[in-house]
Amino acid sequence: MKKLLLSLVAVSAFAFTTQAQTEQGKFMIGGNVELNTNKVSGAKKTDFNFAVIPSVGYFVSDNFAVGTGIGYSYAKVYNTTASIKSNAFEVSPFARAYKGISDEFKFFGQLSVPMTFGNTKVGDVEGNNMVKTGNNNQVGVALSPGFAFFPSKKIGIEFSVRGISYNDNRLENADGDKIGGSKNFSVGANFFAPKLGVQFYL
Repeated sequence: MKKLLLSLVAVSAFAFTTQAQTEQGKFMIGGNVELNTNKVSGAKKTDFNFAVIPSVGYFVSDNFAVGTGIGYSYAKVYNTTASIKSNAFEVSPFARAYKGISDEFKFFGQLSVPMTFGNTKVGDVEGNNMVKTGNNNQVGVALSPGFAFFPSKKIGIEFSVRGISYNDNRLENADGDKIGGSKNFSVGANFFAPKLGVQFYL
């Protein structure tokens, strides 16, 4: 009987430690940073993409949180005839589910709806003489797998990639009239463009 009680206590303690960071009623505050580069054959310079998205979430049940991120993204792309620069404000509501595999590691899947509102400028092949050509607004849906490492109960370090995504991009001129756009659907994780993040669990 004594061994049974000790076993139950040990199992209960293990269950508590694995859920301590992501239990119902807790908040997570943090965000992620995305950085990637790419060189197009024949282009004068290397493409550069950067985004920083602070976020806040609330655990409505154990291992399940909802929240939103608000941040900024910047990109400069070069090809053989011109360069394109874009700046955008981003809002990204999300829902996230965790699955623990140990005290320190948990897998998660996040469904987000990123919306960006920005402008686009075009310049020469060197990236000079930039002129605003219009606005660039985008709405998308993304399912991102990842894992979190917990060096303590209140800190999580995250690594995630975009697995499945859909984006509807609308280009407008200075008067707000549509002048172009694109729609694309992507399946498959890009491990060469990861997102790194840190979350604080309170």
